[in-house]
Amino acid sequence: MTVLSIDAGQTGVRARVAGGVARESPGLRTHEPLPVQLAAAARRAIDEGATEVDAVVVGASGLVDGGADAAALHALLADAGVREVRLAHDSITSYLGALGDVHGAVVAAGTGVVTLAVGPESSCRVDGWGHIMGDAGSGYWIGREALDAVMRAHDGRGPATLLSDDVRTVWRDLETAYILLQSDPSRVSRVASFARVVARRAADGDPVALDISRRAGEQLALSVVAGLRRAGLEGADAPVAPIGGVFGSAPIADAFSAALAGRAPHARIVTARGSGLDGATLLSGVGPGHPLAASVAVVRR
Repeated sequence: MTVLSIDAGQTGVRARVAGGVARESPGLRTHEPLPVQLAAAARRAIDEGATEVDAVVVGASGLVDGGADAAALHALLADAGVREVRLAHDSITSYLGALGDVHGAVVAAGTGVVTLAVGPESSCRVDGWGHIMGDAGSGYWIGREALDAVMRAHDGRGPATLLSDDVRTVWRDLETAYILLQSDPSRVSRVASFARVVARRAADGDPVALDISRRAGEQLALSVVAGLRRAGLEGADAPVAPIGGVFGSAPIADAFSAALAGRAPHARIVTARGSGLDGATLLSGVGPGHPLAASVAVVRR
């Protein structure tokens, strides 16, 4: 069976036919219907690869109703010869790619953030509730904190920061920036883009950027600790894999490590074995007896 694996997040969508090269396209717009976007990504990969695909396996951000979305995606791809669709939240594919079948936790932090912890008897998801209600420590959260700090400095409510210069390269007039941002259809990715600016300024030693980075790392560690506790791994020698672009910032990674060591001293940070795309490929082999099987929607014809 030829499988097309898709790792679909807000930062980008990657698709790969078994044995082929990964193809990238723009990230998901979580305020728009997912099946249509996923079907478009699948068709691009099928057309560019000039190959027939029997099954499409997807790990997607912003998934709400897996069963309904899987059925809709299957219907959209039926004329392409796709016989099976497997759809799961991207926390599942991130976990499989990073740790495989080992009990532990994976925290994936990009534009958004989600943590999945898997124990001997149960698994649980922590955060991943979107930029309005959650995603603490994510790229969006960091960018939002940066913009808040810049406006506080502008008003005299907070300390001066080099981040102000960076924001002015996007919006010369800070006092009209909020209007322009609110009307920007790409405002979520626009805000999240400032996470890279924070990382750079933190490396330069800017106190405000360093403080944001420290708090981001602590928020990410807090989610992992909650996940380990709920999955029955509190006090266990459990591996924890931090993945995603946010952890490319040394101050954030260091703050995360320190906070995790203080709150869950038995947990150990490990390097991910593979990516979310690798996890999507592994998802094709998840059977009824697998501890994550209940979290995977499968539609066949």
